Amino acid sequence: MMNFSLTAFASPASTKLRASLARWAPLPIRLIVGYGFLAHGLAKIFKGPDVFAAILQAIHVPMPHMMSWLTIVIELVGGVAIMAGAFVPLVSIPMAIVLLVATFTVHMQYGFSSIKLMAITASGAQFGPPGYETDLLYLAGLAALVMGGSGPLAIDGLLGRLSRRRA
Repeated sequence: MMNFSLTAFASPASTKLRASLARWAPLPIRLIVGYGFLAHGLAKIFKGPDVFAAILQAIHVPMPHMMSWLTIVIELVGGVAIMAGAFVPLVSIPMAIVLLVATFTVHMQYGFSSIKLMAITASGAQFGPPGYETDLLYLAGLAALVMGGSGPLAIDGLLGRLSRRRA
């Protein structure tokens, strides 16, 4: 039987290790949030912006064709910027707006859960409409990056170091 002690997690060595690892915490958040936005933008491009515009028109979004393209650009540019850790506080604003619009116009009516298993058929799992859970997770990821910083391997950090050297 293994004996686990909480004091092992509070040792100076483990505290130092956790601190050195903690600085890397934003990296997986950046990668999954950025990739998620990029994937959604690419899906809209591949299906055709007019298909997304028709969806926007059906939910009474004004200027659906323009809003279709604006959303696609926000998702593509924002996704790449977040993955690269570039201009995170700036690009997070329109990205958060896209999420909030999706939450209140589409997902809210379906409740919280983003996965609603309805049945298993011969063709595979059948799911119901997604709720707003995933929107909240993306918003939380963006908020964590804005408040905590982009972490290592981020363009924001590189730009900060370059501006400090010039000053």
